[in-house]
Amino acid sequence: MINRELIRIKIVQLTYAYYQNGSKNIDTAEKELLFSLSKAYDLYNYLLALIVGITKEARRHLEVAESRAKREGTPMPSTRFVYNRFALQLEQNKMLCDFMETQKKSWDDEPEFLKKIYTQITESQIYKDYMEAEEDSYLADRELWRKLYRTLIENNADLDMLLEEQSLYWNDDKEVVDTFVVKTIKRFDEKNRSTQELLPEYDSEEDKEYARKLYRATIMNGEEYQRLMSEASRNWDFSRLAYMDIVIMQIAIAEMLNFPSIPVSVTINEYVDIAKIYSTPRSAGYINGMLDSIAHHLVDTGRMLKQVRN
Repeated sequence: MINRELIRIKIVQLTYAYYQNGSKNIDTAEKELLFSLSKAYDLYNYLLALIVGITKEARRHLEVAESRAKREGTPMPSTRFVYNRFALQLEQNKMLCDFMETQKKSWDDEPEFLKKIYTQITESQIYKDYMEAEEDSYLADRELWRKLYRTLIENNADLDMLLEEQSLYWNDDKEVVDTFVVKTIKRFDEKNRSTQELLPEYDSEEDKEYARKLYRATIMNGEEYQRLMSEASRNWDFSRLAYMDIVIMQIAIAEMLNFPSIPVSVTINEYVDIAKIYSTPRSAGYINGMLDSIAHHLVDTGRMLKQVRN
């Protein structure tokens, strides 16, 4: 689940913090990086568990409604949402259950939030269409939750505030993690029952090593990389760069020089995108031009053997 996009973002955040906080212990910094990445995986599981939490909340509402119907002699309420096959499969998922057993927090501790989001769901057109639809299948059940997640969970200010209170590490993770939750929903297969695999923490050990190596190279060779920026910035006003821009370019240079298999164009595009989010409005264009100049400078001086676009 932890991909290179997320790793790059974390390294930008933690490199900036490394210099701002005056900490100079690379081993401690590396542990902080790996811990921060593990918290993103925690969030992935926690958001999947939210679907289970909402289903349990629906179950409580159904029990109240059934008791009232029996007492008043009115028609029994529909059980379709509560017995949604995808949600029940997720509730029984061994990987998710094992993870939640290790956690101190649970969605049971957030009754007000569950009640509010359940109400938002039942008032939505997505829910109403689902409850009235003739199709009754696992695929329809799974598609309901994909739509609900994209519509009511991805962009939910109350949820964002709640997550921020629970962990500072989750501040900037949710947007990326949301994409993996939706991907997981789409991958669920009814025949796998409780053994359906969730996404692993890392796709491969190579990605974990990429995180370690990139962060160490960024910090340990920082002065050298900043000299390269200065050498290559003859046509740029280097002194007017925002400090975040320097950090972003420092990491980009580390990636260019230490990962031969990653094309220069990929590196530049990735860090320009990060600059659009984490730096000033003009930074993306500036960084794009600077990194292109730096890449050509590295090739011209024999320090990098990659091809660079003209």
